[in-house]
Amino acid sequence: MIEPYNAVGLVPTFWGIRKREDMEKNIEHIKSLTTAAFWLSNLDIPVRLLAIPEGALQGFNDEVLDVDHTEFARTCAIDIPGPETDQLGELARQWGVFIMAQAKARHEDWPNLFFNVGFILDPDGNLILKHYKISALLACERSVSPHDVFDWWIDKYGRSLDAFWPVADTAIGRLGIMMAMEGNYPENGRGLAMNGAELVYRASLPGPFTQNDMFEISNRARALENNMYVVAPNIGGYHLYPDSQTPIDAGSGQSMIVDYKGTIVGKQRDTNGSTYVRGVIDIEALRHHRATAQVTNWMKDIRAEMAQLIYEKPIYPKNRYLDRIPGKHAEYKAEVIDRQIGLMQERGIWKAPSK
Repeated sequence: MIEPYNAVGLVPTFWGIRKREDMEKNIEHIKSLTTAAFWLSNLDIPVRLLAIPEGALQGFNDEVLDVDHTEFARTCAIDIPGPETDQLGELARQWGVFIMAQAKARHEDWPNLFFNVGFILDPDGNLILKHYKISALLACERSVSPHDVFDWWIDKYGRSLDAFWPVADTAIGRLGIMMAMEGNYPENGRGLAMNGAELVYRASLPGPFTQNDMFEISNRARALENNMYVVAPNIGGYHLYPDSQTPIDAGSGQSMIVDYKGTIVGKQRDTNGSTYVRGVIDIEALRHHRATAQVTNWMKDIRAEMAQLIYEKPIYPKNRYLDRIPGKHAEYKAEVIDRQIGLMQERGIWKAPSK
């Protein structure tokens, strides 16, 4: 039986990096913030899960500054496992917690490319899961998705849920990862849930998407429709460089933890400095709901044969980076965004505006 426990999501100030060594400043800050967050969060029931938001290790300089992809891969992307995840492993051992986090990282078979990778460490500091961000890359994102090398990915990892939506079966429940804009696409939450996920990490999302309730709506929807917890800490103040004095509130707050009925059980609206969000996780209650509810345990009623019809025609182009390096922002807009809008109109799915 899994006793209820606290999950803590950090909301850290962080510094964008120019080189891999710059991450040390962010890691030290994460360690200090963890101590502060756990001092209070452990007062009633134990903390067993720590979530560190996307961007907390490296920032988003590859996106903001439109950095050359291969240059960033060689100078700023990490290896997982590697020295940085080893340090987080020490943090996991110190506090006896599972850690969910993210980094831009290289793949051992693609030295000139980097991916956006979510990962999970167990309380012994061991790497137990890696998730490569699949879809919903913002137009400014520079990382590569498994869909961009799709045929190769299938050959290496197989055509399965584990290949794209892996789930780790742990002592605190079944854990999965759905980062940032991935959470705005129901397929990602459903893929994790169909692979057994009970608690999913979803971080981070910038303003204005957090300012107009998009982050909250999508977090609660994914949690409710799949009967799973969503732990969604957002970023704090963003210093563009390691020596920058003034942070930018790029995330606009709204960190939260949502339960399996779509109810917010912890929320931190502000990002005035570094802070955290805390909420209680009750995996046994989730399992009881899935086993006994007659209506709101939705997934038992999926008409899979009909749902497959929705996705029979490809939309987003696969294999874009099998034999090329990702380009700059303007190139992506012309080659992908404009083309995709045109495709939706040509197929009659969307009707073009009058002007």
